[in-house]
Amino acid sequence: MEIVAGDRYFAALNDEVRACADAEVVIRGCIGQRYIAAGLGGKKIEIIGTPGNALGAYLDGCTVTVRGNAQDATGDTMNGGEIVVCGNAGDATGYAMRGGKILVRGNVGYRCGIHMKAYGENKPAIVIGGRAGSFLGEYQAGGTLVVLGLHKDGRPIVGNFCGTGMHGGEIYLRCDKLPSALPAQVRAEKLERFPAGDAEKLVREWCAAFGEDAEKLLASPCWRLSPNAENPYKQMYTSN
Repeated sequence: MEIVAGDRYFAALNDEVRACADAEVVIRGCIGQRYIAAGLGGKKIEIIGTPGNALGAYLDGCTVTVRGNAQDATGDTMNGGEIVVCGNAGDATGYAMRGGKILVRGNVGYRCGIHMKAYGENKPAIVIGGRAGSFLGEYQAGGTLVVLGLHKDGRPIVGNFCGTGMHGGEIYLRCDKLPSALPAQVRAEKLERFPAGDAEKLVREWCAAFGEDAEKLLASPCWRLSPNAENPYKQMYTSN
């Protein structure tokens, strides 16, 4: 099914997507309608344009592809599924995310991955092709964040306060020089290349989605950030 969003009110658009019996839905002319695919499972949704805030909030198994940029809070508290953004994504991408994957071709704004958490087999992940703004992985409790640093604007791969309050999960930064002023609760380890396992798999998935050379990226040096076992935040959480 194909839907033209245009200037339609977001609630009407979302009602039509939910009511559609087709497993595949294309939304054209999207201009900021929010909450698209919120709580949905079992559909494949392609969005041409710019969806509004909270795209895929509480997503529960859908595959959503955005042929453009996404605004703030993409994947807010999502449980499962996949969101692929072919442009940039705004602030708080993956807020409180607890399952599934978000793949972003370009950059993300502030507080990407804030309060990400994992439980059992549910391990959320975000892969960013460009750079991330300040507070990446703030209060991160689980899951994996990967920043590939393919942006061309000369800015640092992450902004300030990366990993503030981090007490679980891991962050991979593809760069030679460690970002300055990391908080005390973060442990940084220099790696000659991306390690086998979740990090390698995620880089390969991102490259498959956007047509990049996985072997080249995987062979790059990177930094692995993880919680410092001695930090006071980690000691406050029983999951660790």
